[in-house]
Amino acid sequence: MKKFWWLAAATTLVVTSFSMFGPVLAVLLQQRGMGTAAVGAFAMIPFACIALLIPIMPRIFARFGIGRVYLLGMALESVCTLGYIAFIDSPNAFAWWCASAVFGGIGAAAVWNATEALLAEHAPQDQRGKVMGLYQTALGAALAAGPFVPALLGWSPKVTLTAAVIVQFAALGIALRLKLTQAEHTHVHHEDTQQIGSTWQAVRLVPALVLIAFAGGVFEAGLSSISAANGAALGLTLAQASSIVGALGVGSFAFQYPAGLAADRFAPQRVFGFAGAILLVASIAFAASAHFTWLLYATAVIWGGIGGALYTLTMIRVAHHFDARMGAQAVASGTAAMITGYTLGGAVGPLISGASLQVFGAWGLSLWLAVLSVAVLLASFKTGKAAVN
Repeated sequence: MKKFWWLAAATTLVVTSFSMFGPVLAVLLQQRGMGTAAVGAFAMIPFACIALLIPIMPRIFARFGIGRVYLLGMALESVCTLGYIAFIDSPNAFAWWCASAVFGGIGAAAVWNATEALLAEHAPQDQRGKVMGLYQTALGAALAAGPFVPALLGWSPKVTLTAAVIVQFAALGIALRLKLTQAEHTHVHHEDTQQIGSTWQAVRLVPALVLIAFAGGVFEAGLSSISAANGAALGLTLAQASSIVGALGVGSFAFQYPAGLAADRFAPQRVFGFAGAILLVASIAFAASAHFTWLLYATAVIWGGIGGALYTLTMIRVAHHFDARMGAQAVASGTAAMITGYTLGGAVGPLISGASLQVFGAWGLSLWLAVLSVAVLLASFKTGKAAVN
């Protein structure tokens, strides 16, 4: 298991690098006259690549080996960060950065899915919640800390990008030393067990978990820009509106490990049901946020925390539902199904949430999120009544 803790550390460094260069590139593009639509399109490139590739990653793992694909993903991430710094002074920087973002998105699809699958499979059965909770907490800390690096250290954009490259190559160095090309599954195959070979097979087997992962994506990843825009519309300053997004991040960081511990100790139906109930209360309370500004921050902490916890919990549950007896691709297919659900939630969520808020105001967003919370509550009844251990 020690090897896989180092694997988690390497992937956390990748996320740290990403969170360092992301805001810097956005600011540089705006300073060079690019509109917000162009900046948004650039930011969506890696996520679009992830959404397209995640469903087929299990088959790629089966064909080339999960360890080899992970290393290739790390190499592509390194090429991406090099591209950002190499073309920073180019008159065609935007085009080169878009190309680099494609490399980064392809690499992220490989690294993300491989890490989740290997950790979920190799973690001790009675400690999967603890392991996945710690890992997701580390990712949350990386995402929260990275954007503050330039301000805290007084670094220029070029220095920050250079530091991001160094962090990424440190991650690559760790990955190379792990010798993951021979990573094996922990269980033997049984001919009398249903074989799982694709992401879509996994989706059909656990649709309730995919729905819950989708909700996690909506609440954690899909509300950041909407929350900031809503705060500004209510008359908050830029710093105050941005701090709502910070509240989402604080919740996401703080809730992961407790969620993992709960998954180890309580039946999944109870854990998911409790999470859905908290989301429902927060979503209903948001309707009064125009009159009580503190609700903007309180609901953001809950949405970010529970949204992130839902994703972590689905990853833990899918590791118990699938195992290598169902085929060499089973765990990878199950984790890919959860990532697909979460990614779709993060992509579709802002569209529905933004439209609800714009047309119907706080009540509209409150109603949409309340309906989604009820969906989580209903889906919880399909996640199992038995405790893990």
